[in-house]
Amino acid sequence: MKAMVLNQYGEEAKFDAAEMEKPDAAPGHVVIKVAATSVNTVDTMIRSLGQAQLPFAPDLPAVLGMDFSGTIEAVGDGVTGYSKDDQVYGCTGGLADLQGALAEYMPADARLISHKPKSLSMRQAAALPLAAITAYEGLHRAGIGKDQKVLVHGGTGGVGHIAVQLAKHYGADVYATVSSDEQGAIVENYGATAINYKTQRVEEYVAAYTSGVGFDVIFDSVGGANLSNSFAAAALNAHVATTVSLLEIDLSPAHFKGLSLHVVFMLIQMLHDYKREDHAAMLADMASIADAGALTPLLDSSMFSMTEVGQAYDRLASGKATGKIVIDL
Repeated sequence: MKAMVLNQYGEEAKFDAAEMEKPDAAPGHVVIKVAATSVNTVDTMIRSLGQAQLPFAPDLPAVLGMDFSGTIEAVGDGVTGYSKDDQVYGCTGGLADLQGALAEYMPADARLISHKPKSLSMRQAAALPLAAITAYEGLHRAGIGKDQKVLVHGGTGGVGHIAVQLAKHYGADVYATVSSDEQGAIVENYGATAINYKTQRVEEYVAAYTSGVGFDVIFDSVGGANLSNSFAAAALNAHVATTVSLLEIDLSPAHFKGLSLHVVFMLIQMLHDYKREDHAAMLADMASIADAGALTPLLDSSMFSMTEVGQAYDRLASGKATGKIVIDL
């Protein structure tokens, strides 16, 4: 089979076309004929940093690509619920010893996949898994519920725009930070209230939208230093979920408000073979939500083929993309 591989790591590392042996369906696994894959920030980090800084980066030569949509080519022993030619999606490889999706075929643990949403194209489905699982896990761990005031930081980001839609689906009153009128229009289209963080200070929008009380749930897909803004915007005993907590930060504001902080690192299931079936259940639930018309991924306007993987990664790294970047295989 054809694949795009990395033979070295680094900022300027190139993807090379290669011929590889087509995988067999091991027990508990399926083989996927890949239709599309999307690019996530963690994918670009692996390419740039490698094993020196990311211990879960795969050995070289490496086949990256975590998200995929595709069709089942073969089913291994012990797999139930899936048959040849079923259309599926998931986040199953591209790190450690798990082959990624930048190949014609990939092996996948059947506990990490689900049937693709019927209402979405292969391109749309490939954009969902990593970001959608992250958003889903964060909101549920934060106790998302009907009529709560929910703030999503990064409302048009890969994870953020899904968190906005899911929070609306669960009946919350949703607000999301953006940096432009264009992004604001996207958020408003999801039924949420856009907050331009460049023109409104935290104290201002907390006063305007919560009467100074604060938000019940905050999903911070920006994280890092922005966690201070999340603490400032939170109500007493509120929940803050974040995807980026690799920093030292003063937790005093969280302490005096009695906040709960939830750190979401969705790669745990793949890296540690830990409750992998949870990801399949989340993906199945989100397929139902998508098919009910409540979840649609935002795709960047760019189009990339298998041989243009490097350009797709550069597009994400440039910060110019709006929505998820998808590579068609």
